[in-house]
Amino acid sequence: MNDLIKHKLDILPDQPGCYLMKDRQGTIIYVGKAKVLKNRVRSYFTGTHEGKTQRLVGEIEDFDYIVTSSNIEALILELNLIKLHDPKYNIMLTDDKTYPYIKITNEKYPRLITTRKVKKDKAKYFGPYPNAYAASETKKLLDRLYPLRKCVQLPTKVCLYYHMGQCLAPCVKPIEAQVFDDMIEDISKFLHGGVDAVKKELETKMLAAAENLEFERAKELRDQIAHIDTVMQKQKIVSNDTTNRDVFGYAVEKGWMCVQVFFVRQGKLIERDVSIFPIYQDPEEEFLTFVGRFYEKAEHIKPKEVFIPHTIDAAILTELLGIKVLTPKRGQKKELVELATKNAEIAVAAKFQLIERQEERTIGACEALGEAMGISAPLRIEAFDNSHMHGTDAVSAMVVFIDGKPAKKEYRKYKTRTAAKHDDYGAMQEVIRRRYTRVLKEGLPLPDLVLIDGGKGQMEVAREVLEDELGLVIPIAGLAKDDKHNTSQLLFGEPVDIVPLKRTSDGFYLLQRIQDEVHRFAITFLRQQRDKQTIQSVLDQIEGIGPKRKQQLLKHFGSVKKIREASEQALQEAGIPVHLAKQIYSYFQQGTLSKE
Repeated sequence: MNDLIKHKLDILPDQPGCYLMKDRQGTIIYVGKAKVLKNRVRSYFTGTHEGKTQRLVGEIEDFDYIVTSSNIEALILELNLIKLHDPKYNIMLTDDKTYPYIKITNEKYPRLITTRKVKKDKAKYFGPYPNAYAASETKKLLDRLYPLRKCVQLPTKVCLYYHMGQCLAPCVKPIEAQVFDDMIEDISKFLHGGVDAVKKELETKMLAAAENLEFERAKELRDQIAHIDTVMQKQKIVSNDTTNRDVFGYAVEKGWMCVQVFFVRQGKLIERDVSIFPIYQDPEEEFLTFVGRFYEKAEHIKPKEVFIPHTIDAAILTELLGIKVLTPKRGQKKELVELATKNAEIAVAAKFQLIERQEERTIGACEALGEAMGISAPLRIEAFDNSHMHGTDAVSAMVVFIDGKPAKKEYRKYKTRTAAKHDDYGAMQEVIRRRYTRVLKEGLPLPDLVLIDGGKGQMEVAREVLEDELGLVIPIAGLAKDDKHNTSQLLFGEPVDIVPLKRTSDGFYLLQRIQDEVHRFAITFLRQQRDKQTIQSVLDQIEGIGPKRKQQLLKHFGSVKKIREASEQALQEAGIPVHLAKQIYSYFQQGTLSKE
């Protein structure tokens, strides 16, 4: 478990929601739901696990979460996220791939059906519902209460449903349209929450059946009441219409703003966007600016509607965006805005807790390092490393850490010019001289500490350049490694001595990160130089191939190996003239024959 996960676990909310586990590449590998996010997510990283759970935990490098208002919302959101991201550790559902709706068809003699597809057919849709079984049972209940037709096509004679009292038989009897309109109105009221009257009627019938010792009938009525309670549960994560909309919520704390955007498509929350940034004017003004810039991005397509908090002037955004911008005042739509705002409040609060913890590992580590060395906190550290391939292709690299964090834009690469191939001290002298001569010439900021990946010898040659040649007094420290090439000791002072620094301290961890980073950067540069020379040594020997032809060949084939294996025809298809294609082909063929 890495430090980022440890910090996030400490600030998890004790509320329901969904969590998204991510691997080292940021790919979502598992989506889950929880009644209490804090307890559920922590359980992955405590105790022992077996089999697939252990494999999952072993891949987790980060996680995210979305707070919901209820457990049923967490369930629906979990299904939406699984469909969207298809995480490899989630079980593929073989049923209920979409949510069920109850539909009243738009026909002369309407039908009541359950469906998983919402179409623009002027029918009435109710849902979606989280429990497919309860939805089906409620539909059966409505069939008993309201005798709409059941047949897809009208038959020529009455069917069993007519004899059961569940159909008015419009196939053979004239039925006035008003009769169906009244039933549709009653069903609509029922599915929009007006179920109390129906439930009371069912309860009366249930008690009467029990008094008459009709226990099977009483049980059936009891189950129907339970199904009604289940299917009519309210939830805000999905809407009962198919309007595409974005829902904005924001929160402000200590000069920072968090904006959460819920993307609702086809009635489902499919994704969200989280932005946290410092603000320099009134929050309402910052919010308007953010929304205006939000839709400048190509990936953010304007929806049909936008919901925003009531504190924002919707008219301004409507004019700015050219779409309908609303501030919902009640009901499900208002609750969606409140939910986005709630997530923003949690996110910005978590951000500050993470910032405080991050500062302990970064600026706090710099302060601890300075205290151990007896110098001011080295908030700007420049570290150097040399690398070569068996004494050849010598290169050097410099990385910069500011406030304990890498500043990659300030990294620099060096190819040694004057130092001998095997002269590690000479290479260090040359690179230190080149770097700080330029710093003085261009007025660049001086570091608080120069770190040398090496021992006393490298430290001394660096000191000679800085102090004796350039007149700079900058603390210089060396990083020694053990036989396993891990950071072992920090060397500093005159005479050089080992700085007492606990291996478990943030300061020592900062040194490890710096040494690993400068070594990685140097090795990467060395490999790039080696690959470049390999390409030059092969293609540059063929007469007629200049830099442009070489780039053209590599762009088309991808590697020298594939160029070597290409036929004359393939070379011509890459845009190479006929005579040059023959020359390239012959060159590589001769090389192949000579090897044989």
